[in-house]
Order: sequence, then structure tokens, then C-alpha cells
Amino acid sequence: MFRINDNFTKLPASYLFSEVARRVKVYTESNPGTDIIRMGIGDVTRPLCPAVVEALHAAVDEEAKGESFHGYGPEQGYGFLSEKIAEFDYRSRGIDIGTDEIFISDGAKSDTGNIGDILSTANRVAVTDPVYPVYVDTNVMGGRAGELGEDGRWSKIEYLPCTAENSFVPALPVNNPDVIYLCYPNNPTGTTLTRAQLKVWVDYCREHGALLLFDAAYEAYIREDDVPHSIYEIEGAKEVAIEFRSYSKTAGFTGIRLGYTVVPKELKGVDEAGRSVALNGLWRRRQTTKFNGASYLTQRGAEALYTPEGQRQVKESIDYYLENARMLRVGLAEAGYEVVGGVNSPYVWLKTPDGMSSWKFFDHLLERYHIVGTPGSGFGPSGEGYFRLTAFNTHENTRRCVDRLTGKS
Repeated sequence: MFRINDNFTKLPASYLFSEVARRVKVYTESNPGTDIIRMGIGDVTRPLCPAVVEALHAAVDEEAKGESFHGYGPEQGYGFLSEKIAEFDYRSRGIDIGTDEIFISDGAKSDTGNIGDILSTANRVAVTDPVYPVYVDTNVMGGRAGELGEDGRWSKIEYLPCTAENSFVPALPVNNPDVIYLCYPNNPTGTTLTRAQLKVWVDYCREHGALLLFDAAYEAYIREDDVPHSIYEIEGAKEVAIEFRSYSKTAGFTGIRLGYTVVPKELKGVDEAGRSVALNGLWRRRQTTKFNGASYLTQRGAEALYTPEGQRQVKESIDYYLENARMLRVGLAEAGYEVVGGVNSPYVWLKTPDGMSSWKFFDHLLERYHIVGTPGSGFGPSGEGYFRLTAFNTHENTRRCVDRLTGKS
């Protein structure tokens, strides 16, 4: 009889957001017609901006003609988009990133999960806690996590707590990990690290020979000057870091899917014999083998984001969501909640009141206020006692959410 990958059987049966959806479904079936405000899953609600829509229509017209039809494209992405990425996202900030260091894909979630393909299963992993579940779960699938303890921690993963006690700034690891995951602006807490604070991590990785996997999916929401948009703004980062970017929360591409990963040529690991190996070539080999490239249509849509109209329109959407975040942050604080995030991020992270557990607070919000959020415990042990609300809704619904929580409606 064939064998399965036993690591998959170690995972909890339900993914966080699947459990959220299940509980909401059970409640709505028992309470039909209830006006529920959904502030849980981080999915955008505003439509694609006009510049993108126009570009998508033009690309569809190209595909309708033999002389302009596009079939398989380059697995690492079309040059017309990677050139724009290099120019607008990096060179404009004084960062020298080549187009051959940019790998366009169907999203940051895929890449942060798939990056483990080019890393040894013997690597020791560290994650901030709370953490985006994909980082942990894909390492479980890859055999790097060990066993799940009663405390909710995997035995071979080092957890770096981010709580009110340390102002949500993780301490450096103590177990000398080989791979470290950072996400800033952070999902789920909505907090950020300054340039000086990120330099500590880059310096640590350079000193210890560790790989830094930096998820910058929310960089477009940064508004404070001392918060870097890219890890490569930090000196020496190209020697130790891979950066993941996404168009999902930036430009509403959650449904049409697009992102990219930067793997600098300076970044090298070692093989079993101790020989130095560049990760850029390994990731290129992985992508050309397992991925046929993001669609031509979607890449043309993303290209339009770098036009003056596209830049203006995307900023309008991001400003819209940030206003929602501000409303949540201010309203919750007025209601007596302890709140962080929502300044450089679409996420607001609040402490549950009266020592209530995260899932109990989820049920409390759903049943009393008809509001759906995300329990902090679903993001890791240090998320217990916290709760995430997102700004990805309308102004009207966000105001209604705040009014319900503050007793104004």
C-alpha cells in the first residue's frame, strides 16, 4: 500500500479561517436574517481600480487575436512587469534590485509556503508569535516542526512572543535558528518595526548565518517615515533576506492573484558538503519546474498600477482602508479596549476584556453584537487573549461596527 506524508496528519484538522466560517454558518442557520458585519478574514472589498480594469480588458482583446495571443509566459514573470517593480518598488527607494532577482507568482501566500522546497528539512525555524499560520503549517508539512505540544507550540520551532509586555517587539532568538520569519507591517497585530529595530535582525542573521524570510505584503499601508517599506533598505539585508510582496491587499488582487518574491544573488546557503550555493538559482529551478507563471492578463493588470493613474487610484483605496482602521482604533479605545495596530496597517489588534479567551470573545461578538472577527489564539499561543479586526469593509459598515461596540446602536 502506498504511504502518505505523515506530516500532514500532524496538523490540526481545521485551518483557522475554516473554523471561523463554520461557526458563522452554524450561527446564521440558527438565526436567519441576522445582520452580521464581517471584520474577520483579510479580504478586500473595494473593486479593482479603473486603470487595472482597463488594462485587463486590453489584455483580453490581445488574447482574442492570433497575432497578439500569449500562451505560456516566462515562469519568473514578464519583463514588462519586473522592470516596473524594480524601478518603482526598489530603485525609487535607492535599492538596487535586478529584474533577474524578481520572481512574479500567484501570490505571497504561495511563495511563503513554497520557499521551503529549496531549504533543508534539517533547518531550525523561528517565528514571531502570534504568527500568520501559513509559516508554521507549511513547516509542519515539510517535516521541520517536530511534534505539537499541549501548549500549542511545535517542539522544533522557536516562538518569539510579541505581546503587550514587550510592546509587540520580538526578542532575538536564543536557540540559534537557521530560518527566521518576520512580517512587517505585521499580520495579525498590525504593528511595525522601525529601521533601527529591523537592523538588529539583519545584523543577527549576518552574524549567525541565518536566513530571514521577510513578508512585506502590507508595505503599501506604511505612513510613518521611520518604518521601512523593504527589508533591503537595511544595510546588508541582500546577503541574508528573501522578501515577499503581494498585490492582494495593495490593489485588490485577492481574487485574480498576483505577487512576487525577491531573491538577491548575494544570498547564499550551504549544501551538505558545506559548499556555498546561491538561492536565486535554486528558486528559479523550483519555479521553472513546478510553476507555469502567473497569467499574462493579471500581469498586464499589475503593470497598470505603476502608471500615474494607477498609483493615484491605489493610494485612494489604501487611504480608504486606513480610514476604516483609524475608526476602529479610535472607537475601540473610546470603548475601553486596549488596541494596537491600524496606523501603518489594515489590522487592529485588541486585548479581550475581563480575561476572556479568544474564541469565547469571538462567540460573544457574534452573538451579542453580530460582528465577526478573528480569534488571536488562531495565530499562535501568544495570540490567546487577543482578537483581530480588519479594515477591509465599507466606511458604513465600519462605523456600524464601532457604534455597536460602543453602545451607540
